[in-house]
Amino acid sequence: MHVDLGVLGPVAAWDAEGEPVRLRGPMHRAVLARLVVARRRVVPVGRLVEDLWDEPPTEAVSTLRTFVAALRRALEPDRPPRARPRLLVTEGPGYALKAADEHVDAWGFEHAVHTVADLPPTETVRRLTEALGRWRGPAYADVPDAPWVRAERARLTDLECRAVEIRAEARLALGGAAEAVPELDTYISEHPWRENGWHLLALALYRSGRQAEALSVVRRARSTLRDRMGIEPGPRLRRLETDLLRQADHLDPGPGGPAAQVWAQAAADYERAVPPSAPARLESTAGLMRDLAVTGGTGLEAARRHRVAAVAAAEQLGDPEITARVIGIYDVPAVWTRSDDPEQADWLVAAAERTLRALPPDGHDAARCRLLATIAVETRGTLPPDRAATGERARAFQAAAQAEQLARRLDSTPLLAFALNGIFMQSFQRAGLSARRDAIGAELIAVSQRGDLVTYEILGHLIRLQSLCAVSDFAGADRHARAADRLAEQHDLPLVTVFTTWFRALRTAATRPLAEAETAYRRAGDTLDGAGMPGLQHGLLPLAELSLRLRHGLPPLSNAEDDWGPYETWVRPLLLVAEGDTRAARASLEGIASPPRDLMFEAMWGLTARAATAVGDRDVMTRAARQLRPAAAELAGAQSGLLDFGPVARFLDAMPGAND
Repeated sequence: MHVDLGVLGPVAAWDAEGEPVRLRGPMHRAVLARLVVARRRVVPVGRLVEDLWDEPPTEAVSTLRTFVAALRRALEPDRPPRARPRLLVTEGPGYALKAADEHVDAWGFEHAVHTVADLPPTETVRRLTEALGRWRGPAYADVPDAPWVRAERARLTDLECRAVEIRAEARLALGGAAEAVPELDTYISEHPWRENGWHLLALALYRSGRQAEALSVVRRARSTLRDRMGIEPGPRLRRLETDLLRQADHLDPGPGGPAAQVWAQAAADYERAVPPSAPARLESTAGLMRDLAVTGGTGLEAARRHRVAAVAAAEQLGDPEITARVIGIYDVPAVWTRSDDPEQADWLVAAAERTLRALPPDGHDAARCRLLATIAVETRGTLPPDRAATGERARAFQAAAQAEQLARRLDSTPLLAFALNGIFMQSFQRAGLSARRDAIGAELIAVSQRGDLVTYEILGHLIRLQSLCAVSDFAGADRHARAADRLAEQHDLPLVTVFTTWFRALRTAATRPLAEAETAYRRAGDTLDGAGMPGLQHGLLPLAELSLRLRHGLPPLSNAEDDWGPYETWVRPLLLVAEGDTRAARASLEGIASPPRDLMFEAMWGLTARAATAVGDRDVMTRAARQLRPAAAELAGAQSGLLDFGPVARFLDAMPGAND
């Protein structure tokens, strides 16, 4: 069995069911108290005798052993005869209490106070409220006065005061000044020597709009300390009076500013109001992760991680409607067509499919729409390379179309924006569809402006930026870049500048000398560090540098340190050609896979076409020409809005018979 021991009040013990354990007489309690004070250390028998009796009786040692035996029977009633005690043990010349911190109220309380220093205010208030709730009265209330217990009482009382003051400071940081006033008022009446208590009470009153009372408290503190203690207030309390009189800025609103206080207070109220097991917590978590994702960097990475955990927890509840809401609430706009975490994306798609099958057949159209849009967005860049050309539609393409139909039928602006994001992600059935994506971007802007959906309005501008780049309309693309930057600055959305900075590098590459373009791309590459978007980052900078060399008629450079990421398959043949190894280049082209149908589709086929032309691989040239021909009027790679390999027509013209 486990036993909880209490000394924050009368000495007491409780069994595993919370029932009181009978400890016999006051001397039994005194023995137990002395061992608690020793904190698992051995107390020699002689020392125990000295501490428990002012004038020890002749049989003090045998009497002490009788007390210990009785305590052992009370604390471990199920211990077999002659079995060694596990709680109150004999070691060497004395006894020790081998309890865990969490089973002794004073030890647990001390641990709580010492571990809140680095916690946020909300958690500090929660932990210290729980810890202070352990107190049932003065420490060791029923133990006769003695030096050993007097010192321990004083130490624990000081610790209790610190806990009250730390909690009050946390409440002030949370904006709960009015809530802290009554507690602090009671506190200083019981502990008038605590100058920090007076300081906190005056500050709480001031922040509650009670300046006159705050000044009165400071003056009352001065007279109390002088009359009852014979001391003057310390410099901190004296400064406070001056600051209160001149209404110093630092007194209010306190650490973190108003926004931080509102956030922290709301979080604290939510913690109190919503049970930890409530499904609403999962929905709130998913919503929070949606907002966290657009902060970029570690925020985006954390959002992805916690999102999966929230969905998994929702599925464990066995309620598909809750799971659908948790999955669907994460409608973070996506503009890049390669997933940052393909395995996680596959898992989320599978969860969405399971939830769709589990939903009741009637109703729940909004939830279905969000699940279908999730499937369409998360399976980005996965249209089957060969089957798509014959008209067979992949599941994600179907999901996007179904989501759009549902959103339009429901006449829901947020759902339509989410569904259009899915349509965009599945709009790469072939090359040369920039006009179609430009129309999607235009509708997204219009829909978002009607519904005040800022992140989707930005998405619309970025899609239009990409599509206009594909047709060499850099002036039009620049207007959308400026609009996206303006919204991002107004709403603190730092990831947007990654795309607009890369666009400006592309524009520089198209219009300025090579050296300026190289500098622009190096600066753009810096924006990817810590952005939390590996699906965008891997291979992008070497690819941009390759585009510059090809546009300026320079041969590709092969550097063993270059990370080509997902583009390796389609870049490698061209690098081998540049190295003069045509045999290896031809071998790498043999049976080369079609690149993913995404924003880099035309660029990858263009590079493949160039390598195939160099080694005379007519089979690959034929394949490349067939794929590139619909985009003959566009720039290869510029559909990404990030880089540009020049006109697709130039690749076609270089391949014999490509334009037949």
